[in-house]
Amino acid sequence: MRNRIGALLGALAALSMLAVSACGATAAKQTGTGASAAGEPVGGLRVMVPNTPGGGYDTTARTAAKVMEDTKIASGVQVFNLPGAGGTVGLQRTINEKGNGKLAMLMGLGVVGASYASKSTATLTQTTPIAKLIEEAGAIVVSKDSPYKTIGDLVAAWKKDPEKVTVGGGSSPGGPDHLLPMQLAKAVGIDPKQVNFVSYDGGGELLPAILGNKIGFGASGYGEFLDQVEAGTVRILAVTSAEPIDVVKDVPTLKASGIDLVFSNWRGIVAPPGIGDADRKTWIDAITRMHDSQEWKTELTKRGWTDAFLPGDQFTAYLAEQDKSVAAILSELGLA
Repeated sequence: MRNRIGALLGALAALSMLAVSACGATAAKQTGTGASAAGEPVGGLRVMVPNTPGGGYDTTARTAAKVMEDTKIASGVQVFNLPGAGGTVGLQRTINEKGNGKLAMLMGLGVVGASYASKSTATLTQTTPIAKLIEEAGAIVVSKDSPYKTIGDLVAAWKKDPEKVTVGGGSSPGGPDHLLPMQLAKAVGIDPKQVNFVSYDGGGELLPAILGNKIGFGASGYGEFLDQVEAGTVRILAVTSAEPIDVVKDVPTLKASGIDLVFSNWRGIVAPPGIGDADRKTWIDAITRMHDSQEWKTELTKRGWTDAFLPGDQFTAYLAEQDKSVAAILSELGLA
């Protein structure tokens, strides 16, 4: 697989950075559950996270659920984890829940790639897209006692012996945590086929590998490590955004460190196929109202997430484009 990654990394990175216009939507007065947009909270909603607790999907889902609860948009929102196969176990469950208007799944670019790389019979085009929520830059992370104190230290050791410095990511081949270190390798002059990449099923599994020094460094969304940074158990050597990020303001960007790479990931929410128009509308109205709340804006700032909201049909079109492009690229790489 590694022998064929390098040629099309640029195309995949362009895909992950696809620019779209964020548009809002006005919640109608009546939702599919019979609760008015300005009246009683919507009840009985469940959000599935298709990987382990503690990762980016998990954090996003639980943050969204809390905001909906705090703003009384919804009550009793249940968030649960169903990890496996880069998110495709959860995706298959979502497809199997056809017609279930109370269920939704938090997902992102990683699930798109995993659905093809794992040759899953379930695809995201079978789901009911609800909304794209956020984009997030990546981070290069090491344990507190890592010998690498700066991104320069890491790159120097990596270039000296690429296969000896193991990199871990919380996504399957084709996902953002796989793409990021491959792109970084290319940017610093390392042949991507030499990268010793270990895949973990989400940030919840990646973190112990970093803390236990089972890998040389981790590559994932920086938001997954904020608690550990504050606790002093990990260090972020660099972020992949174009500009510094306020919540980790002392961490340099790759660009500022002399590495010509900018990279971001996105996350959204989908429902099972075959749900009724009223249930689809309930979800879109609830997520739109959440997005428009001050509480959500506060969370975006707190976590350094970029607002990339696309509700309903706009997300349907965006997801179809992502799915088609990822399928074509991974097929050419021999991964689909």
